[in-house]
Amino acid sequence: MDLDGGNRRVFNRLGGPSAAPTDSSKHQKVCYHWRAGKCTRLPCPFLHHELPHHSAPATANGSVAPKRFADDSGFSGPAPRRGPNFNNNHNNSWGRMGANKVVRKTEKVCNYWVQGNCNYGDKCRFLHSWSLGDGFTMLNHLDGHQKVVSGIALPAGMDKLYTGSKDETVRAWDTNSGQCMGVINLGGEVGCMISEGPWLFVGIPNVVKAWNTQTNQELSLSGPVGQVYTMVVGNDLLFAGTQDGTILAWKFNAVTNSFEPAASLKGHTLAVVSLVVGANRLYSGSMDHSIKVWSLETLQCLQTLTEHTNVVMSLLCWEQFLLSCSLDQTIKVWVATENGNLEVTFTHNEDHGLLNLRGMHDSESKPVLLCACNDKSVRLYDLPSFSERGKIFAKQDIRAIEVGPGGLFFTGDGTGFRVWKWAEPIATS
Repeated sequence: MDLDGGNRRVFNRLGGPSAAPTDSSKHQKVCYHWRAGKCTRLPCPFLHHELPHHSAPATANGSVAPKRFADDSGFSGPAPRRGPNFNNNHNNSWGRMGANKVVRKTEKVCNYWVQGNCNYGDKCRFLHSWSLGDGFTMLNHLDGHQKVVSGIALPAGMDKLYTGSKDETVRAWDTNSGQCMGVINLGGEVGCMISEGPWLFVGIPNVVKAWNTQTNQELSLSGPVGQVYTMVVGNDLLFAGTQDGTILAWKFNAVTNSFEPAASLKGHTLAVVSLVVGANRLYSGSMDHSIKVWSLETLQCLQTLTEHTNVVMSLLCWEQFLLSCSLDQTIKVWVATENGNLEVTFTHNEDHGLLNLRGMHDSESKPVLLCACNDKSVRLYDLPSFSERGKIFAKQDIRAIEVGPGGLFFTGDGTGFRVWKWAEPIATS
C-alpha cells in the first residue's frame, strides 16, 4: 500500500535513561478501570488522567536525541538510509499512549436493535450502532452475496468497486449509486482479490483470474496448487501465495498481452496466506507460523522470522517498519538492524486472534492502523502509539478491508460490506 501526502510524523526516541520522576508522580498509578471507561469508585485512590511524558533524553555529546525516524511517511515506503550514528536499541515511541482516550463503553451490539425491535431505545445498555469512536462515520451498507466477503478491490480511476465471496462470485458495484452492476460466476471460492492499474486479479482454487477492466480482456493464470490465499504486485511481478506453500510469480508481456510464469518461490512448509512488498523486499506470512523475507531482485530468501506462534494472517509495511499480525493474538513491529536483518521492536497484544491489517491516513493526515480480529470487530489505532481510535463491529468475522480515496475505507460484513469515511477536520479561526 503506497499512501502519499500527509504530514511528516515525528517520534520521540527514548534512547537513554529517563528523567527521574517527581515526588508528585513517582508513587502514583493510573486507574485501570478509568482507562477502560468504567471506573465507579468515588473517590478513586488512583489517577483519572495519564501521567505526563518525560522530555526526550540527551545523547552522549549533550545534544537532544534525533526524533525523526525516516524522511518518508507512508505505508509501503522505501527503506531509509542508516547513518553511522543509527541508534540500534529500538527504544522508541511504539505503544506510547498519546492524547486520545481509550474508547470503551458497552462493546456489544444489541441483537434486538439489529433485528429492528429493541424497545429500550436510548436506555438500552447495548450498542445501537455498528461502531464506537469519533472521527469516522458509516455511509452505506451494501449486501448481496450468499456467503462471506473475502476480497474487496477498487481499481484506480474507476467508478466501480468489486467484491469477491466464498459464494464463488464477484460482484461489481457502482460507486455513485451503490447499485450492483453485475455478477461473475467463477466456479470456485474467492480466496483473495486485488487490483493493479486496470487489472483485477481474483484468486480461486488452482487458478488466478485476471480481468482488464478497461478492455474486458479475461485471462486465466495456471500453476497454483489449491486455494490462492493472497496476492501482491511488486517490481512488475504478480505474486500469489498458494495452499501448498509455494509463491508463484508472473510477469506481464506487453507484446503477447499476457502474463507469463516468471518464478516459483519455495520454502514455506504450509499455505502462504499473506504477502506484502516494501523496501525492495517481498514478505510472506504462512500457516507454518513463519515470515520469510525475499529479495525482489534475486527472488532469493534472505531471512526467516519465527517469533509468531500461530498463523501469520496479514503483513503491512509502514515507513521502515514491517507489521505482522497472527492468530496468536499479537501484532509485531519489525525494524531492520545495522546488518539488514529484521527483529521485533514492539509487540502489541490483543484479546483475540488477528485476521487482517490495513493502513491509511485520517482526515488530518495522521496514520491509522485498522486491525480485524476474530471476534467480529475491527480495531482502529493511531500509529505509532497504538492509542485506540475506535472500533467497528460486524455480523461475522471481517475477512476483507480495502482503503479508497478521499478518506474512504470498506469493511466486509458477512454477505455484504460497509462504506466508511473519515470526517473532515473542523476548521478553527
